[in-house]
Amino acid sequence: MKRVLTTLSAALLVIACEGSKGPELTGDKPPETSGDTSESDSETGPDTTGDPPVVTSAGPTTEGETDTGTTGDTTCSFVCDTTDGNNEGDPQCDNWGQDCPDGQKCAAYANDGGFSWNSTKCVPADPAGGQVGDPCTVEGNGVSGIDSCAFGSMCWAVDPESGQGVCVALCTGSPEAAQCAPAGTTCVVANEGVLNLCLPQCDPLLQNCDSGDLCLPNPLDASAFVCILDASGESGTAFDPCEYGNACDAGLVCQDPLFASECDPAAKGCCLPYCDLSEPECPGANQDCLAWFDAGMAPPGYENVGYCGIPQG
Repeated sequence: MKRVLTTLSAALLVIACEGSKGPELTGDKPPETSGDTSESDSETGPDTTGDPPVVTSAGPTTEGETDTGTTGDTTCSFVCDTTDGNNEGDPQCDNWGQDCPDGQKCAAYANDGGFSWNSTKCVPADPAGGQVGDPCTVEGNGVSGIDSCAFGSMCWAVDPESGQGVCVALCTGSPEAAQCAPAGTTCVVANEGVLNLCLPQCDPLLQNCDSGDLCLPNPLDASAFVCILDASGESGTAFDPCEYGNACDAGLVCQDPLFASECDPAAKGCCLPYCDLSEPECPGANQDCLAWFDAGMAPPGYENVGYCGIPQG
């Protein structure tokens, strides 16, 4: 399988290192990324192995930076957190087991003043708080962990100006057997398990997400695409460099620069379009519409999903 820079790695977010266990979303101010890009070694289907990525908030945060990069030969398509940890960052609770005292919930937050959720803590859970799909507000910023959503949910896609977002459900079960109750959602696990969110599924060719979110691959479930926060800002057009999955505009995905002669070969990644295999059309020189999934492996509804790239090998 071809090894490419694809989503859902550290957000969402969320969203992965090739086929990683979770996405990584980034906010309005993208963190710096270091590390090698992955190599392309075949023509069809993105690789589906790798470490989980890190997700960062789309809203403003307090001072601090999140260093990001790669570990070994695994390249993240969102932003992977490589900051050295310490005891202060140790999770205080289990976001799967929800083991906080009565009246509290286990919530993801950023303990270092950065943009990325990197730990968990117990916070008050309002019995009359917002339910899944309800509007919500956060205290301080989008990664504070304190919000107006009820137990079992968190405030997501927080607007940096208004401080408002929407309550999304947390996954239940376990990382090995994740479940999502809301119809039309799938579990996205990111930031080394700190985030476990039920996010809407989508069609990458239609880019049919609400509120301008991006439709990107879910590394936890290779058969699904999910709606992730857009962190492209002023850049993210075709052939622009990218260092994480949600740094490209809608309809584009962060891929290996080898797939387009117009890309900077020294960049970590390059924004390239999805394409429809039934009506192939690509903007780059010598590009073909390459199948996203291996032959016969596309899930129902995704049979025509492709991406523009120069065939390798």
